[in-house]
Amino acid sequence: MKYLVMTRAGSFEVAVDGERVTVEGVEGTAHLSLVPGTPVRHLLMGNRSVSLGLEAGAPGKWAVTRHGVRWEVAVIDERARHMQDLTLAEQLSPVTAALCAPMPGLIVRVAVEPGNRVVGGEGLVVLEAMKMENELRAPAAAIVKAIRVEAGQAVEKGQVLVEFEES
Repeated sequence: MKYLVMTRAGSFEVAVDGERVTVEGVEGTAHLSLVPGTPVRHLLMGNRSVSLGLEAGAPGKWAVTRHGVRWEVAVIDERARHMQDLTLAEQLSPVTAALCAPMPGLIVRVAVEPGNRVVGGEGLVVLEAMKMENELRAPAAAIVKAIRVEAGQAVEKGQVLVEFEES
C-alpha cells in the first residue's frame, strides 16, 4: 500500500509491503510495535531504533512526538489520494470556483462557513459514498463564498457543494 505523508516541512511518499518499506525511493525494513498502555510506538528501521509518541486526530491526521518535539502529520492512502486527485481535477475551472461532488452520496459533515479563509488541502466537506467517508478538500487558498449543502443532504455527482472567491 502506498501513502502520502504530509508535514509542514513538505510531503513524501511511503510504500509498505509487509515489513518492506520504501520512503522516497529508498528501500528498507521496518517494524512498528505498540508499547502497551501508552501512546508510544517503537519503530525499528533496519538497525535503527526510535521511540515515537503517536496520537490519532481526525481521520488521517496524527501528532507525532520524538524527543519532546511534536509534529502534525497527515497521511492518505493511495485510494484516498486518487479520490482527492479526481476531486481536485473537477473542482475548479476558469469559469467557476467551486467544490463539486465527485460522486453521488450523502453529506456527513460541513466543516466551513461562508467567509472562512481556507488553505489548499484543508478539509471542507465529508461525503459518504458506498459506506465510505470521503473528505473533500480545498484545492487552493480561497475564501468560502457560499455553502450549497448541509449535513444529511443527498447529492448527485457534479453538484456544487461549496463556492469560493479568490483570497
